[in-house]
Amino acid sequence: MARPPTQAPNGAGNERASSRQVGVLTRLWPFIKPYRGQLSLAFVALTMTAGISLILPLAVRRVVDNFGGGATQLLDKYFGAALVFAFLLALGTGLRYALVTRLGERVVADIRKAVFARMIGMSPSFYDNVMTGEVLSRITTDTTLVQSVIGSSVSIALRNMMIFLGGMVLMLFTSAKLTSLVLLIVPLVIVPIMTLGRRLRTLSRENQDWIAASSGSASEALLSVQTVQAYTHEDLSRAEFDRVTEQSYNAAWRRIVTRSLMTAIVIFLIFAGVVGVLWIGARDVREGVMSTGALVQFVIYAIMVAGAVGALSEIWGELQRAAGATERLVELMSAEDKVNDPAAPVALPAPVRGEIVFDDVTFRYPARPNAAALENFDLTIRAGETVALVGPSGAGKSTVIQLIERFYDPDSGEVRLDGAALSTLDRRAFRKLVALVPQDPVIFAASARDNIRFGWPDATDAEVEAAARAAEAHDFITRLPQGYDSPLGERGVMLSGGQKQRIAIARAILRDAPVLLLDEATSALDAESERLVQDAVDTLAEGRTTIIVAHRLATVKKADRIVVMDQGRIVAQGTHDQLVSQEGLYARLARLQFTDGLAAE
Repeated sequence: MARPPTQAPNGAGNERASSRQVGVLTRLWPFIKPYRGQLSLAFVALTMTAGISLILPLAVRRVVDNFGGGATQLLDKYFGAALVFAFLLALGTGLRYALVTRLGERVVADIRKAVFARMIGMSPSFYDNVMTGEVLSRITTDTTLVQSVIGSSVSIALRNMMIFLGGMVLMLFTSAKLTSLVLLIVPLVIVPIMTLGRRLRTLSRENQDWIAASSGSASEALLSVQTVQAYTHEDLSRAEFDRVTEQSYNAAWRRIVTRSLMTAIVIFLIFAGVVGVLWIGARDVREGVMSTGALVQFVIYAIMVAGAVGALSEIWGELQRAAGATERLVELMSAEDKVNDPAAPVALPAPVRGEIVFDDVTFRYPARPNAAALENFDLTIRAGETVALVGPSGAGKSTVIQLIERFYDPDSGEVRLDGAALSTLDRRAFRKLVALVPQDPVIFAASARDNIRFGWPDATDAEVEAAARAAEAHDFITRLPQGYDSPLGERGVMLSGGQKQRIAIARAILRDAPVLLLDEATSALDAESERLVQDAVDTLAEGRTTIIVAHRLATVKKADRIVVMDQGRIVAQGTHDQLVSQEGLYARLARLQFTDGLAAE
């Protein structure tokens, strides 16, 4: 089980230059740009509603100043106009809401697709240091925050900004004296917004990082629930998850306190200032310096401006929080992959023969940089040859498979397919020429038919069943409740280990690729199934380059060549009989596995 960090993940507690301001939200523009038309319509609706809101106090002033004048028809016109404005205000508000909400949902859907597309193409080396649960948290939780900003906060912020600026201008025309007094309050309001807002962004980022750590911890435990329960690790897993979740809560509480403090300070300063200005305005009315209607108009504008500033302070907190989420998404989108396709990939000569060459390859896993998995490794596998890799655990056998699939690139040296270095090829193109049966077969939460068809999505039902027969999987599949259409459950929980491997072998058979990689492909099979599947593999290997990784030497006796590895190097190679006669590592391994000597076969 992975231990969550004792400090905020990913250095969340440190101030990051890249997102000290909400300017990081501009990185969302490439996703918004395709919907400029919809954005323009929303802006028009927003401008219309803000304009109508600013016009209404003018009508109120006229009504108040003419209320005692007996001009009934004039009052009727004002109230009739007010109804028209109310209708336009309601229409514009509804239209704005529909447009910006739709825009937010659309943009976030595009972001999620883009992030997933980027993550599904990252090489396994990327996931050596990143938990999949954290990636999923960013795709779900962080994009939800971005959606709330695009679909709500930004439009509300723009509307309040328009009301603030328009209200200030109209207040100036109403009473320059009172407006100048209001302007004295503005610096007092801006300072806490900027100061506490920066702190709020840091706390928001920290909160999101702890949520991601919590998701990662839960994902790992639930995906390994059988192992957790088998070792009675439930209490420790709960305690670990509780600890990370509490850290997330504590970070959220610090964020809430900071935002509440900022909101309280801003609201008090605004309304205290408005009360003071109104006191002076009331004295001017009593002295006849300004009319009652003008004061009422000024009061309405002052309340609107005060409300706009208060709303902006609230939204500023949301924008700071979304800035942290955006920064995390940008990190994923801009993450560097150590394995990349060349700008101009080389095309393999057709037909592909399947010759594989390791030329002086040295490789260290990124997580273990001090230990060489392969060192000065040279191996040539001829087209159509079946080569078995044997040796003790940690010898580097599976690493050979990983490098052939180009999940990693060697630190030095070169891996070539038909004379072309893998680093010069398009990964998707050459991987279509390779069929892999991994040591831990992956079964998807789909039907048996779909799991086998994963090897070749265009295969017919008849071809799927033929592959299952060849892998000795047909009989147990037909005994499932719905046969080939039976769901196999998440990670194949409905199947035994041997059944999973036979599904994986059927998948590889269906792929019908010129290069076949078998990484302990028969390790979970009983003796009878192993013999049947071995016959199927022998048939499948005809005319194909086949590399077999195995600990059980009985499965590699028929290989054209057996390569014995130890500590990342080749220590011997030859046929089974040749290696046994050499009395080396292979002979010692053979004596451990065969009880009656090695003569009987």
